Amino acid sequence: MNQEIQLVSRPEGMPTANNFKQVDTDIPSLKEQEILVKSIYISVDPYMRGRMVDRKSYIPPFALNEAITGGVVAQVIETKSDKFNKGDYILTSFGKWQQYQTVKEENAMKLPDLDVPKSYFLSALGMPGLTAYFGMLDIGEPKEGETVVVSGAAGAVGMVAGQLAKIKGAKVIGIAGSDEKTRFLEEELHFDKTINYKTTPNILNELKEACPNGVDVYYDNVGGEISDAVISLINHKARIPLCGAISSYNKLEDYGPRLQGMLITTSSLMKGFIVSDYADQFEEATKQLAMYMMTGKLKFKETVVEGFDKLPEAFIGLFKGENIGKMVVKVGEPE
Repeated sequence: MNQEIQLVSRPEGMPTANNFKQVDTDIPSLKEQEILVKSIYISVDPYMRGRMVDRKSYIPPFALNEAITGGVVAQVIETKSDKFNKGDYILTSFGKWQQYQTVKEENAMKLPDLDVPKSYFLSALGMPGLTAYFGMLDIGEPKEGETVVVSGAAGAVGMVAGQLAKIKGAKVIGIAGSDEKTRFLEEELHFDKTINYKTTPNILNELKEACPNGVDVYYDNVGGEISDAVISLINHKARIPLCGAISSYNKLEDYGPRLQGMLITTSSLMKGFIVSDYADQFEEATKQLAMYMMTGKLKFKETVVEGFDKLPEAFIGLFKGENIGKMVVKVGEPE
């Protein structure tokens, strides 16, 4: 037997366990140029919250009463593809919250033989790492001596983005939501300064103290009041990569200040992006991230939850700040 987890109702506000259902299904039959895989790690990501709403976006919404889709690291069990052998490990961005599933050969990438956990291809060497890489280096373009602020800095994207800015010689300030996270950023990843936004009485005053020369690059993962405060301190020709707005994903209404005047008077760039904008550069970027990791310039931490039935719980935990680094769910053992 096979199992899958479906979205059965659309969340209003914070998702709950009632929005999901675990269903017994058959193991799918294999067609030509497909592989049958056993899921080992499944990714849960904040962007998935947006796909639970039935509205127009850059990617279609999840259908109700069907398995949720996302990133999966899996092992090939059977193959009708000349490109993959039984036992190979693959990454697919078109995976499903299923224990066993079929994948078209063009939607799977064989994992390179690197001395890192396989789950890293869902995190530092996968979509989050690539998101950090292109947002920080292509849009942010940090330079030596500049001041870079990263919100959501202890998340999967934020911790990589901050380290890339450090590699370029910038001063990096990270904003996170617990003392454990801020200690990790300073002690393990060597961020220059961190701010716990949940305990500081005035985040704007904290930012002014941490950034006496203003802000040159703001890597925005969260939006909301934190971003309002950071953007009020931007310098002439600052760059603001807009990666996410997790603070508002579960809000029914969200309002903020008007930023056009600030952007005009500082001649600053604010640019939204999604990682697929850079799909033709993924291979080279992955090699660069792997090189940084192999040489010790890039460190990473994951929060691994065990158990296929824990997928909804892990996903909801993203919005409660329960993860440091990438949240992944280990759903199976290799055969």
